[in-house]
Amino acid sequence: MDLKHIDFKVKEGIAWVQFNRPKKLNALNPEVFGELGEVVEHCKGDDSIRVVVLKGNEKAFAAGTDVEDMVGADINAAYKLTDYVMEIQERLADLPKPTIAAVSGYALGGGCEVALCCDFRIAAENAVFGQPEITLGIIPGGGGTQRLPRLVGLGPATELLFLGEMIKADKAEKIGLVSKVVPLDQLDAEVEALAKKLIRMPFLALRAIKTALRKGLGVPLKEGLQIEQDAFCMLFGTEDQKEGMAAFLEKRKPIYKGR
Repeated sequence: MDLKHIDFKVKEGIAWVQFNRPKKLNALNPEVFGELGEVVEHCKGDDSIRVVVLKGNEKAFAAGTDVEDMVGADINAAYKLTDYVMEIQERLADLPKPTIAAVSGYALGGGCEVALCCDFRIAAENAVFGQPEITLGIIPGGGGTQRLPRLVGLGPATELLFLGEMIKADKAEKIGLVSKVVPLDQLDAEVEALAKKLIRMPFLALRAIKTALRKGLGVPLKEGLQIEQDAFCMLFGTEDQKEGMAAFLEKRKPIYKGR
């Protein structure tokens, strides 16, 4: 991969994906989203990668979508941009591996929306979240009006979206936008600890849970229950299910192989 705006490394099964536009506070543009799409596809196809972490730098996870790329846009250009952004973000959200957003500094607008695509969000104490699009005369165009209320509820989402105000990490944790807040110097270690816990889980079962969660939220309960049942039954054809239940009965730790 020829990456200019993203740093990518893999260590012990964890892919670390770091936005790298420090002069722009990691603001997102089509080039960044293109690279993110490449990285997501690589992570999807590399069996050695078990967990994917997205992060920025101390000052910003990603301080929104680059306004300079939008200021002169017309309706057609806006549709073209959002079609592209949403397609990349859907690939991230549907990645069949656990994803973690490690958020420090600003996660605003499109940056917040990218974090919302991840399965977990862990924040440093200096993290700041918001959907300030209303202050620019627009609304979120990358899922903010849809993913945010599904995560935190209609009331908190309405406040963030209508007022465009920023909230600090402690309030983000209170409303359920992030699962944990830690000191900045402990952020990577906390994320790595969570990633290693996930790596120890049976991969196919994790994938099945993620699929059931994602697909089930968008359908009536009866259909969601059918999705869950199919995923549950499918796992009885895996070696990991046999190993997990045998280990339970034998009172030992299971050794999962992802098969």
